[in-house]
Amino acid sequence: MTVQFPAAKTWTADEFLRSAERHEGRFELVDGRIADVMIDVTRDHVRLATRLILALGTRLDPEIYDVGTADFGVKISPRGVRLPDVFVDRFAGGEGRDLGAPAPVLLAEILSPSSFARDFKPKAVEYTSLPTLLHYLVLSPDEPRLWFWSRDEAGGFAEPALLEGPEAQLELAGLSLSLPLAELYRGIA
Repeated sequence: MTVQFPAAKTWTADEFLRSAERHEGRFELVDGRIADVMIDVTRDHVRLATRLILALGTRLDPEIYDVGTADFGVKISPRGVRLPDVFVDRFAGGEGRDLGAPAPVLLAEILSPSSFARDFKPKAVEYTSLPTLLHYLVLSPDEPRLWFWSRDEAGGFAEPALLEGPEAQLELAGLSLSLPLAELYRGIA
C-alpha cells in the first residue's frame, strides 16, 4: 500500500527521512516541501554512475567511507534532503540503520535535461554549504566532461573548475585520489 505525503505539511529533514521509506517513488525535500524527482536517466547515465561508484569504492578505505547511490538521502538543511546520484560519506559514528548520510565528503550529480539548472544552481549552493563536504562533481552523461568544486585551504569553495577530454585526470585532493576520465567514460560517446 502506498501512503501519500500530506501536501500542505511543512516537513523537517528528520520527519521526511523517517517517512520516506513508506512512500513509493523518489522524492526530495526542498525548503520543507516534498518535491517529486523525475527519473529520466539514460543507459550512459547509469553506466557513468556505476563506474564512478566502482572507482571510488575500490580506491577508498571501506572502514572509513561508504560509497552509494541516490537511494540514500543527504540532509542539506533542517528542512532539506537531496538524493545525489553518487555520494561518499565518512561514517565516523554512522550506523547501519542511518536514514541519511551524516558526513558526506563527496557528492556527484550526472546531468539530465530535467536536472541541469538544479545541479548547477540550488544543489551547488546547498551541497557546498555542508561543513563536511570536500568535493562536488557535476558530470556530463554524454562525453568526458565534468565540473567540480573543491574545498580550498581557507575552507571555502571557489567557482567550479571544468575538466574535459579522455586524457584528463580528476584530482580529488581531499580524498587523496585521482580518477582518469577515460576510466569513467569508457564506451560513452
